[in-house]
Amino acid sequence: MVILNQKRKSKDEITVSALVKITDANMDIVYKDMVTKMQQEVTVQQIMSQIANVKKDMIILEKSEFSALRAENEKINVELHRLKQQIMDEVIKIRTDTKLDFNLEKSRVKELYSLNERKLLEMRTEMVALHAQQDRAVTQTDRKIDTEVAGLKTMLESHKLDNIKYLAGSVFTCLTVALGFYRLWI
Repeated sequence: MVILNQKRKSKDEITVSALVKITDANMDIVYKDMVTKMQQEVTVQQIMSQIANVKKDMIILEKSEFSALRAENEKINVELHRLKQQIMDEVIKIRTDTKLDFNLEKSRVKELYSLNERKLLEMRTEMVALHAQQDRAVTQTDRKIDTEVAGLKTMLESHKLDNIKYLAGSVFTCLTVALGFYRLWI
């Protein structure tokens, strides 16, 4: 685009300098030929012819430059369209890759979550089983202790009664012996 602008400027400068030269040349001619009206008309006709030629040249230059600009513009539009399509393809590719990565990560997280849920459920089941086993053991131990305590109480009562019997028997025996000695001495 910059090159086209430079070309256009250089062409415009060439055209302007040509116009300036033609105008200078015409002015010289006009000053030299100020003699008769006829010559003046001829000179005017020549100038008009030269101006018409310059106009034609300008139109031709403008048209050819316009055609060149149009062709360059079309080239740029085609390139721009191609680049735009490439960018769209890259964006679609990146978007697709990102979605795929996101879905893979999402499924991996779901798998980890379900695995952790299963482990947690297994641990809960294990804890409940251990707790139930512990409760059974405690209950059995409580029963054994209660049974042992009851047996010990029974044995203690039995020994107590036996001791009371032996004590009562010993007291009565001692009393009997003491009464026997007392009768013997009296």
